[in-house]
Amino acid sequence: MSSVFVLALLQGATEFLPISSSAHLILLPQLMDWRDQGLGFDIAVHIGTLAAVLVYFRDDIGRLWRGAWRRSVTGPRHDDDSRLAWIIIASVIPIGVVGLLAHDIVATTLRAPLVIAMATIVFALVMGWANQTGRRDRGLDQVGWRDGIVVGLAQVLALIPGTSRSGITMTAGLMLGFRPEAAARLSFLMAIPTIAGAGVWQMWSWGTAGRIVDWPTVIAASLVSGLIAYICIHWFLQFVERIGLLPFVVYRLLLGVWLLYIYV
Repeated sequence: MSSVFVLALLQGATEFLPISSSAHLILLPQLMDWRDQGLGFDIAVHIGTLAAVLVYFRDDIGRLWRGAWRRSVTGPRHDDDSRLAWIIIASVIPIGVVGLLAHDIVATTLRAPLVIAMATIVFALVMGWANQTGRRDRGLDQVGWRDGIVVGLAQVLALIPGTSRSGITMTAGLMLGFRPEAAARLSFLMAIPTIAGAGVWQMWSWGTAGRIVDWPTVIAASLVSGLIAYICIHWFLQFVERIGLLPFVVYRLLLGVWLLYIYV
């Protein structure tokens, strides 16, 4: 049970930080020689982190939903809210398609420690460059379809463990000139359909396998990951606006070099 608690805490802490939750969840059990927690655990922690982002951005989600429905379905024209809502919905298409087509490769070959180490280092350098050179003069109300396409395509790279979904989408946002806090908010809002889609796929896979549910473990993992994720979202939005992504760049570089030292 202790390993379940640690991994749930780790998932909650890293899902929305630009340091790759998948890399940490792959590497820690290997380093600690823990048994695989199974698909049920993966579903539980994803439900927890999805709940966290839904609760934290409930006002934004409500506004986007109303905007999308009233202006896109019953109204004559788009406004900022309706446009952003449809951009976020469309952003999940590239990662959904590629994820389905490349599922076997992602689940096997790309989970190798050396792949994780190199992705951690390479995308840390890209993140550092974007953090230093981005214009930082655009807000969330200025997101257009071009931005959605670029960030949505960048999100596909998160299928490589070590990349970080939040990290690569925030990096793309900074490259497009968004302020750090706006890039982070866009990343977190785009996480909603992405995490939800991954959760549905996992539940379908789990259901077809006919596995027995360990409900106490599932509920505990979901609660822990959700609570920690909520705290991290709140903390990170304040942190990134004041300080930027440089501390996470340094952490990723140190982690990547350490992994190379261990596995090469």
